[in-house]
Amino acid sequence: MTVKEGWVGRFYEDFHVGDVYRSRLGRTITDTDNAQFTMITNNSNQIHFNAHYASKTEFKKPLVNSALTLSVVAGLAVTDVSENGFALGWDYIKLPHPVFGGDTLYAETEVLEKRESKSRPGQGIVKVLTRGLNQNGVVVIDYARTVMVWKRDSAPLVDLFPSRG
Repeated sequence: MTVKEGWVGRFYEDFHVGDVYRSRLGRTITDTDNAQFTMITNNSNQIHFNAHYASKTEFKKPLVNSALTLSVVAGLAVTDVSENGFALGWDYIKLPHPVFGGDTLYAETEVLEKRESKSRPGQGIVKVLTRGLNQNGVVVIDYARTVMVWKRDSAPLVDLFPSRG
């Protein structure tokens, strides 16, 4: 049997300032996703779950919870940006266009900066700008964040798959 290695995400050495990564997958947000996320997070703003209320607003229908939009777009970028690391912080988050149930989101991420970590020699720090686009190519969210990323030779990826005994 030949085991083929799969994609394991980028390591610090793989990031180059100016590179742009586009998510391989898109994610359609359903009204159910929106209502469940809104209820799970105890958000009591009816614009996210009450169609009658939302019909009386300028949007005429429920808005997707912005925290859900952020979560989905950030998740779509994990494979390329932070699969081998973890977030250190968010510089800003902007929501220039609303998201509605039925919209499909995609993530596009640009590498802004990278540097070696001063306190962790096996890791580096990467700053990225991520844009979430809907199915029409309209930017619905953009944010900058900084991620601590493992260097390839220091990453804890050795022998994670259990052996059959």
